[in-house]
Amino acid sequence: MAATLTTVNALLVIDMQVDFITGSLAVPDGPSVIEPVKEIMKLPFHARYVSKDWHPPGHISFASSHPGKPLFGLTTIFPPKHLVLAKGQDVSSIAERGLEQVLWPDHCVQGTPGAQLVEPLREDQFDAIILKGTDLGVECYSAFKDPWGLLPSNLEAMLREKGVTDLYVVGVAGDYCVKASAIDAVRVGAWTTWIVREGVRSVSTEGKEWDVLKSAGVGIINTIDDLKVKLGV
Repeated sequence: MAATLTTVNALLVIDMQVDFITGSLAVPDGPSVIEPVKEIMKLPFHARYVSKDWHPPGHISFASSHPGKPLFGLTTIFPPKHLVLAKGQDVSSIAERGLEQVLWPDHCVQGTPGAQLVEPLREDQFDAIILKGTDLGVECYSAFKDPWGLLPSNLEAMLREKGVTDLYVVGVAGDYCVKASAIDAVRVGAWTTWIVREGVRSVSTEGKEWDVLKSAGVGIINTIDDLKVKLGV
């Protein structure tokens, strides 16, 4: 007789921080996502995780770190040599690994009020906190790893240890950190990844991220009511 697979549902809340909701880099209509995320958190997940941008002062993603470059302008960033060396990789290829970077306002600086979770969310409501963008020279949208894979988080290991079969993602911003995290979650290939659209807000109002996410294999759940049906509550 075939064994029955036990469903293990986990929730990943992305970057629900003051600066992204009401602060220096607030998404449009940011406060409106607080109640949906709060409601989703009350549902019967087996584990809950939250990511936070946790940048040092002078982070490479800040426009203020690039004199003469405009706010929301673009630049090219490269993997830091010391991290490439630490990974045992060839430093001669660094110049070929450049990535386009939006230059943001200073945000989510370590230890500042803007880096804290927006009320009423609290860190003690989560099984673990994933800090990203902690290195001065590395941008990191995904809760799993930076785009060069130099500083992976322990999120994948925690989800595997928990035996997660379905990962549900909410938070901000839908077209940046939510998208990157969900796509990386699919690439792991160890669970099914879903985004609950009612619990997401984006920087852009164009909505292009949703087609990208669907193409990447992310399941889209439109409403909390649909999510409740999926979870059987």
